Amino acid sequence: PLRDGKILLRGSNGSGKSITTQSFIPYILDGDRQPSRLDPFGSKDRKMSFYLLDDRGNEKEDSTGYLYLEFVKPQSQQYRTIGIGLHARKGGTMNTWGFCILDGRRIGYDFSLYRNVGGKNIPHDMRRLKEEIGTENLFTEKMSEYKAIVAKNIFGISPENITDYDNLTDILIKTRS
Repeated sequence: PLRDGKILLRGSNGSGKSITTQSFIPYILDGDRQPSRLDPFGSKDRKMSFYLLDDRGNEKEDSTGYLYLEFVKPQSQQYRTIGIGLHARKGGTMNTWGFCILDGRRIGYDFSLYRNVGGKNIPHDMRRLKEEIGTENLFTEKMSEYKAIVAKNIFGISPENITDYDNLTDILIKTRS
C-alpha cells in the first residue's frame, strides 16, 4: 500500500522494480502494451505474455492476471480504481479487458479479483470480473475505450481531448529512463 502517495520498492537486481514502476504504470494508464513501452530500456524483447506465462523458467500454459491502481481523495475518502485484466495462453493470443470502479468499492476490501478454491487463489476470468464489478461501474474489452475511460474518470480529460492525454503518457514514457 502507498502511504501519503509514496511507495518504496526493495529487491535484488532482476526482481522487477524497474518493470513495476517504469512499465506497468504507463500500461495501466492507457492499455498500450507494445513491447517497446513495456521494457524500461525501450527494447522490443518482452511482450506482456512473458510476464504471465514465464514463471522464472517454469513456463505456464495458461494464465490470468490483473494490474490495478487505486486513487483516493483524502479529504472525502472518495475512491476510484482502474485496472486491466489479462489472459494469455501459450501459443495463442492475449485477451485484455479494462475496468474503472466508480462506486467507491475497493479491491481487497469490498471485493476480490480472485476466488479461493481448495486453498488456491484463482483469478476471475473476464466474465466473472464483469459480474463482480456490476453495471454501475465501467468495463470494456477495447483498450482504446479503456484509455478514454481513464482519461475522463481519473484525470477529467474529455474524449475530444484524448490527444492531450496521449501527450501526457508519452512524456511519462520518455522521462522514465
